[in-house]
Amino acid sequence: QDPDEEEPNIRVVLEHRFYKEKSKSVKQMCDKCSTIIWGLIQTWYTCTGCYYRCHSKCLPLVTKPCVRSKVSHQAEYQLSICPESGLDSQDYRCAECRAPIALRGVPSEARQCDYTGLYYCSSCHWNDLAVVPARAIHNWDFEPRKVSRCSMRYLALMVSRPVLKLREINPLLFNYVEELVEIR
Repeated sequence: QDPDEEEPNIRVVLEHRFYKEKSKSVKQMCDKCSTIIWGLIQTWYTCTGCYYRCHSKCLPLVTKPCVRSKVSHQAEYQLSICPESGLDSQDYRCAECRAPIALRGVPSEARQCDYTGLYYCSSCHWNDLAVVPARAIHNWDFEPRKVSRCSMRYLALMVSRPVLKLREINPLLFNYVEELVEIR
């Protein structure tokens, strides 16, 4: 059951600033329950900071803090290439929602995020593709890799921030990439 249309236009949950959406024809997916939001018959909200979308009925169930707050408090990239620590170090649980996961089998399929190196369930990792900054800086590799939803949003919000000091991180890159020599 979806709540009434008489819901507030603005709701704040875990630093998310959710605004009630007016668009009825756009087909979206709920980031909480991973199902389709039927705009014609369901009320839904979008966070203005990180663009997290969810049904009105899923709003009280949101457990992920807004990625925008992480960007404003900790504006730096993970600069290790896929720093995997293993599924056992996560207690065989999703790094974000803590749901049980396994490499194969019953609970849920474990999906590795190439940015964080952590494992996520299929609800938190939709196989989104993004360029991983560590691979670009260390290997000049701009091939999009599979990342979790949280990492995808974080990378999207960080893309316009000038936080990388390439000369300090990988000074040898200037010797091998002509474009960087020209820029320098």
